Amino acid sequence: MSEPANPSTLLDTLVVGAGITGLTLAFDLQQKSSGTAHSAKVLVAESQARVGGRIVTASGDGFLWEEGPNSFAPTPELLQLAVEVGLKDKLVFADGKLPRFVYWQGELMPVPMSPPAIISSKLLTWRGKLRAFFGALGFVPPAMADVGSEETVASFFERHLGREVLQRLVEPFVSGVYAGDPRQLSARAAFGRVARMAEAGGGLVAGAVRTSRQKPKTKVTPDPNVPQPKRGQLGSFRQGLATLPEAIADRLGDAVQLNWHLIRVRPTERHTYIAEFSTPDGPKRVEARSVVLTTPTYVTADLFDPLHGEIARALRGFVYPSVACVVLGYPTSALKRPLNGFGNLIPRNQGIRTLGTIWSSSLFSGRAPEGWNLLINFIGGTGDPAIAELEKDEIVRVVHRDLLKTLLARDVDPKVLAVHLWKRAIPQYCLGHHQRWEQIDRGLQEFPGLYLCGNYSDGVAVGDCVRRARDRAAEIRQYLASATV
Repeated sequence: MSEPANPSTLLDTLVVGAGITGLTLAFDLQQKSSGTAHSAKVLVAESQARVGGRIVTASGDGFLWEEGPNSFAPTPELLQLAVEVGLKDKLVFADGKLPRFVYWQGELMPVPMSPPAIISSKLLTWRGKLRAFFGALGFVPPAMADVGSEETVASFFERHLGREVLQRLVEPFVSGVYAGDPRQLSARAAFGRVARMAEAGGGLVAGAVRTSRQKPKTKVTPDPNVPQPKRGQLGSFRQGLATLPEAIADRLGDAVQLNWHLIRVRPTERHTYIAEFSTPDGPKRVEARSVVLTTPTYVTADLFDPLHGEIARALRGFVYPSVACVVLGYPTSALKRPLNGFGNLIPRNQGIRTLGTIWSSSLFSGRAPEGWNLLINFIGGTGDPAIAELEKDEIVRVVHRDLLKTLLARDVDPKVLAVHLWKRAIPQYCLGHHQRWEQIDRGLQEFPGLYLCGNYSDGVAVGDCVRRARDRAAEIRQYLASATV
């Protein structure tokens, strides 16, 4: 007969990983149980010496920059979280009217964001515009699924809007968000909202109208304490994105433990889980009623090897390409033009290796000294795995050479602020994505109280991580309320 759990040391929830997902989830569990009869016992265990995961903010020489995500779409859940942890006055928003650019045939061209802009845009030819117009109205050839019932992003958009839209708008967008290949990504997984419009029938325009009519018409009264940014704005904090995870960790206090490396986790006969850690103070063993793994799939797969081989295999089906974030400062006098915009993306057929450049000092004030511009460049991705083999100096030379074509008027040595190589950067939502998740979900039914929560499921943006964490926290509260030990 197994030894009963000790209620004085038993955790309600163990959260593995102190990225924005794990921190948000733990904070939600603690906050919504405070003042109740049972205050949730939560522990967040992080293998690194800092919180934030892929969110990395750094500063030096009068510059402030990001080496992971650079900003966020101000979703209601994220803004609410910022207010709850006391950051309302530290929020900053970029002007939503700032243009985005695509580098095409030696010229930076603004991305058309409205029907009149599409008509006047030089980025698409008249043939390309007409093809996109008739495709959006529903004059679309039938789908030819690439795998099973799935269609790639490339096939989907070329079928609906034509080759020009695919090459000049969709491909660079995919490079900017996923650092991925539209010929490998699943349209239904990577562009779910657009795919659902198409499934609604009658073309993308009619599908958009139908899906909007199907949304609940309940009127939500905005919280007066939560900022209401304008359409198209992107957000950050005065001292960078790391402000958010650090503020959440401060609220959680001793519930966050750093340099705790999870070795194994196993279920017990008493419907709890035992987790074993390597820590600076030696081995630690904790018991919890529920466990949430917010770790990347390649880490999570190793933990599942002794538990469930099918889940481990499905997790190993996710691909993470290497991406280098190259942060460079240039004097304003060296630029071809004033950088009044969000940045530029570069289609893969333009002979330029860099994926794109964020004009960071044009987005948010205080990111560069007077007379300087801060450029955050991304290079690598699915189509360029060799980037991981280059020395940092060589990566800088490649990016600088590309900037001489796109943004620089003259050759001047950059101020190299950072070269951060993410060897496993962004999870790819490739064909078979939903089938992998169905396989994982089936396997997890054998482990009640054990949850996965990561950016490899349904959205890679910071706002997606916050939304997903709060949804998962609600599930865990329901489980804990019904489960007994």
